[in-house]
Amino acid sequence: MSDAQRDQPTHHATRGRAASMRAMVNSTDGGPRSLELRDVPVPHRPPGHVLVEVRAAGVAFPDVLQSRSEYQHRIPTPFVLGSEFAGVVAEAGDDSGFAVGDRVFGVASHGAFAEYVVAPADRVLPLPDSIGFVDAAALPINLLSADFVLRDRGQVQAGESVLVQGAAGGLGLALIQQAKLIGATVIAVVSTEKKAALARSVGADHTVFAADFLSEVRQLTDHRGVDVVLDPVGGDRFTDSLRCLAKRGRLVVLGFTGGSIPTMKTNRLLLGNISVVGAAWEGLMPECLVSLPEQWQRLVPAVERGELHASISEVVPLEQAPEAVASLDERRARGKIVIDLSL
Repeated sequence: MSDAQRDQPTHHATRGRAASMRAMVNSTDGGPRSLELRDVPVPHRPPGHVLVEVRAAGVAFPDVLQSRSEYQHRIPTPFVLGSEFAGVVAEAGDDSGFAVGDRVFGVASHGAFAEYVVAPADRVLPLPDSIGFVDAAALPINLLSADFVLRDRGQVQAGESVLVQGAAGGLGLALIQQAKLIGATVIAVVSTEKKAALARSVGADHTVFAADFLSEVRQLTDHRGVDVVLDPVGGDRFTDSLRCLAKRGRLVVLGFTGGSIPTMKTNRLLLGNISVVGAAWEGLMPECLVSLPEQWQRLVPAVERGELHASISEVVPLEQAPEAVASLDERRARGKIVIDLSL
């Protein structure tokens, strides 16, 4: 029997449903506000994949980059935007571990801003009944990325001090929560008092403003510095982030939402015995070098207890996806924005 034959669906859930669906399409690489709501064909499910009827979709920073084809994995236009989803299995293979009707959430390379999405089976995760679709759609990228950043790349330990740049964004808030669960002291870098309040609400021990964060961190640490800096911003903050580190400190590069990719003088690494490492969780998925099911199994108890959660600032209908992505691009968003397909 061929692999394709083994992967035939156990139920024909797609029988009788429409051949087309509503979807938010990038056809011009013109950025968030150029996205168009269209009717497109329901995607075909290849072997090894699961077709999910989407109930909610999270808005994440990769969507901003994909709207301009600036993401590291370029997708030819036109394509449906969106990577985070939660919903119900519509079609699955016998060996996928899923059955029609299962509640799931997960990560797709694209296509989540639509009524149906296809994703590899190993990027689809079981969703307990205690977690709603909107809450689940806000979780996967930030929750699992933060776990990878803290445990794998940053190797944060109880009792260490951690500085989080971009702390009021979805990833920043996830980093704060998980660093606190590990037992670290967290200093959150923010740009406004409202963002500071949000960071404190999820557990940040201290908040400092981006305009003068270096001097504030030095005061808070009695000039010792912090053990770890987690930086999804980059840009002109990078050098001062290095200066924030204690001897043998680590800076983890998570991205460049500040808009520019920084450079550094490597003598800073030598003199401080410090390390700079990259953390690209999504970049390891194609080679199966990270296991989403293993991460979720470890984290789900804390999610169900409410210790880990997404701070959702807005829930919008699919029609408002362009503005939702634009608000992330323009750094106006606080917390997480979710698209609810039922609205």
